[in-house]
Amino acid sequence: MANQNTAYGLRPIGLVGSGANSTGVTQYEIASNNTNVIYQYGIVVPLAAGVIDYAGATDGGTTQALGVLMGVEYVDSVSKKPVWINYWPGSGSVSVDTNHPVKAFVADNPNQLFKVASDATLTNRATALATVFANASLGTSARTGSSDTGVSNSALSVASVATTATLPLRIVGILDDAANDDYTAAGIPLIVRLNAHFNAGTRRFDSQTTADSTGI
Repeated sequence: MANQNTAYGLRPIGLVGSGANSTGVTQYEIASNNTNVIYQYGIVVPLAAGVIDYAGATDGGTTQALGVLMGVEYVDSVSKKPVWINYWPGSGSVSVDTNHPVKAFVADNPNQLFKVASDATLTNRATALATVFANASLGTSARTGSSDTGVSNSALSVASVATTATLPLRIVGILDDAANDDYTAAGIPLIVRLNAHFNAGTRRFDSQTTADSTGI
């Protein structure tokens, strides 16, 4: 039977070492004139201007990740009331009072673990288990999602799994999920953490730049 959930971004599920997980977030800012759509559970990166944006490449890229977006708050320019939304739909889609910051709440603990769906079959559990401790990128979906739900449709690229250290995700396990345990289909929930995290102790500077977002 095909798996029920096949693409939902990176959803926080716990911390490395079974540490207490409060699902806590840190508040950052999104530029009020940022036209990029940043979906919930999508990877975000820090920019030199002191704000955040979506991942530096469609597969997650090598720009240091800050975490994943959990939600946004802004003040409506007409009602003058705060609005909470689970994603940033882009400046052209909302009416923002620029006298107030656009607040972005990010799951940014460098020890955060996430579940992410595989974008293709893993054949069987033994094959899936062999991916643990390897690295991977996202399919070409790190920046895309649903405007209906506001949720990312990122999934882990099975074809990208390798020992390459510069890939954005480290696979650390397989999540037990009876509704998504068909290894012959896409949607196996894997447990991952972010490689080269911006808040980790060792900084790595990359030369990657993109037309619309560049990490610090």
